[in-house]
Amino acid sequence: MLCLSPRMASGTQEKQYTPALLSFFIYNPTFGPREGEEEKKILFYHPSEIEKNEKIRNVGLCEAIVQFTRTFCPTKPAKSLHTQKNRQFFFEPEDNFWMVMVVRNPMIEKPNKDGKPPTVEYQEEEILDTVYGAVVRQCYSMYKLFNGTFARAMEAGGVEHLMQKLDKFFYRYLQTLHLQSCDLLDVFGGISFFPLDKMTYLKIQSFVNRVEESLSLIKYTAFLYNDQLIWSGLEQDDMRILYKYLTTSLFPRHSEPELAGRDSPLRPEVAGNLLHYGRFLTGPSKLKDPEAKFRFPKIFVSAEEGHEELHLIVYKAMSAAVCFMIDASVELTREFCEQLDGLVGPQLTLLASDICEQFTVNRRVSGPEKEPQFKFIYFNHMNLAEKSTIHMRKTASVSLTSVHTDLMKILGDINCDFARFEEDEEIIVKAMTDYWVVGKKSDQRELYVILNQKNANLIEVNEEVKRLCATQFNNIFFLD
Repeated sequence: MLCLSPRMASGTQEKQYTPALLSFFIYNPTFGPREGEEEKKILFYHPSEIEKNEKIRNVGLCEAIVQFTRTFCPTKPAKSLHTQKNRQFFFEPEDNFWMVMVVRNPMIEKPNKDGKPPTVEYQEEEILDTVYGAVVRQCYSMYKLFNGTFARAMEAGGVEHLMQKLDKFFYRYLQTLHLQSCDLLDVFGGISFFPLDKMTYLKIQSFVNRVEESLSLIKYTAFLYNDQLIWSGLEQDDMRILYKYLTTSLFPRHSEPELAGRDSPLRPEVAGNLLHYGRFLTGPSKLKDPEAKFRFPKIFVSAEEGHEELHLIVYKAMSAAVCFMIDASVELTREFCEQLDGLVGPQLTLLASDICEQFTVNRRVSGPEKEPQFKFIYFNHMNLAEKSTIHMRKTASVSLTSVHTDLMKILGDINCDFARFEEDEEIIVKAMTDYWVVGKKSDQRELYVILNQKNANLIEVNEEVKRLCATQFNNIFFLD
């Protein structure tokens, strides 16, 4: 992606280029051990039009780097390779299966006088290993969510079957990677939880219990409102990657106007005598259509013995969405979908209206929001809860932040420092732009604060952060 910088140099503009994906490949060094068989190692390569010998050469180089670094630390091979023009990231998700992502470093093109070619400056330090290393791990997690492990595909149909699955999945998935939008939230891979009062939360829990009792086929349920999680019966790591898929892919594709109360511009469905606004986001778009297909996407989640395969039904009414997961061996019929629609639609419509009402009342009580002097990102490693007032919008394709990229880079650097040590600590940075950046790590929780107080000193900044902790996180213990 090309971004034109507003900077001017001698009356002509500099061109600024953001990070871009150069190549992405998956290989297994045990599949072509002999000379002349090197191509057999390559299971997937993007872009596919690259000449065969170059693919073999690139894979061979990565293999050599990994083996070389193993001589220093057998249990921890290389994770990344830094060069002037690009950066390579290595990840071994399963034994002998390697994923490699090559990212072009950001660069600035400066025009020269006298018709000379422009001067290119590569900004090598602008890319953070933690951020893009997390992106590679996400690629594998998303593949595993919809296809299971690489080993499972091998057992089902050998190398050819695995290659077909990799090609089908990554051909589409890599198009959704927008590397210029990646930041600290990708490192956390957290879940945003919707704040609720106890009574409304109990109503939702009661609704989930009633539906699971009435439709005994349902194994797991997850309930979301406004793209934020309220209830989940899945394991944390499974919910984390499913949540990423829902909020960055499925929900944006089916976005609708924000609804207040029970008024809706959408045409309501009628179930018996009850009006409701429920509809399937996966599966049939119209239940009454005689040509409707009752096929749902399948996902793989953790089970006591490996993984279990499930149908994923996502059903939405107004701003509330429910995910129902059913054993993949069960065939889902029109009758079942009609039964689910009739049972869930009216109840979910009423619940969505109640949640909206309660949310509106709470906002009215708390009064109009003033622009605070600070912005923050909070993450809890224990329950994966994250909250950000820095991000105005975060999807797969865009990351709208209310602060400059330089400040986001400082946040990433502080996070890298935290990752090196297990002890709780605090780091305070004075940025060149007169902003103060504070990072606190305490008891599996991390808090990052950006303060716009030009003339503040260290003591005043510390007091401001204490006030923030007291107002925003009054029930969470942070070490001073």
